[in-house]
Amino acid sequence: MNELGNSFLIHLIADILVSLLVFAIGFLWGKWRERQKLRGKNIEEYDFYPFNINRDNVPEFSIKDFRLGIHYFLKNINFTAARQLIFIGEQNNVRAQLEHTELKEYEKLFAKYDGKKITDDSNDYLDNYQRIVRLIGRTFQDMGIEILLHNLMNPSRSIECLENTCTGRHLHDGTTSLVIDLKRRRLLNEDKLNYELNIGARKFKCTTIPIIRKEYGIVGAVCINIDVNYITDYVLKSQEHLESFFHNYCKTDMKLEENILSKEDYQKALKGMKYWKEEIK
Repeated sequence: MNELGNSFLIHLIADILVSLLVFAIGFLWGKWRERQKLRGKNIEEYDFYPFNINRDNVPEFSIKDFRLGIHYFLKNINFTAARQLIFIGEQNNVRAQLEHTELKEYEKLFAKYDGKKITDDSNDYLDNYQRIVRLIGRTFQDMGIEILLHNLMNPSRSIECLENTCTGRHLHDGTTSLVIDLKRRRLLNEDKLNYELNIGARKFKCTTIPIIRKEYGIVGAVCINIDVNYITDYVLKSQEHLESFFHNYCKTDMKLEENILSKEDYQKALKGMKYWKEEIK
């Protein structure tokens, strides 16, 4: 009887272990398939990428190409590009542009790829950068140093935060071909750091920092633009303007008691060192 009981117990344990193994394999297989779905091409790699560059070198939303994308991703699974398409569509108010039958197809696409979560997550993600841009911009007020945030999932209305404008642009103005240029440079492993722009009589020193999300690729950019002619032709030509510039540079809003120096520099500061290049024994 004991042998029979032991045999039954062994078979029961074996069946449980096999069931657990099959469940684990199925779970891992499902996760692998989900990751494969998410690793599709980006939307700009398709011929129906819904932005065209007009004669003024400004991207314009194309509802025709957007329609093609809807039908393609209803038939062909690509979570990456389909979600990017939905994001662009929501930002460009496609519900008001699509005809009744096309709108139904878009609603199917929106539900299939969980569109509500896409827009909420992306806006929340870029909100973090808005605060960074706003606070850095307020650090350099009235100095000819512009800082802004581009939402590159919506090139035709990309500027979402702008401080100290020296280019005459406004909130919700679009980019030129920045999104395409940044994607090309990313492939070439090139940075847009400290580059010169000359536009007519204007001259700028610029830096563009791409914002990258694993799910969507490049979704935004932080840009810093310094008005070089303002420095050389206005600030440096007048003692009054020069003093005003450096007054703005050193101006503070409050005073705090905290140490940001290394141990070595802290001791030197206590001995009288006033700035980082000063030599003190």
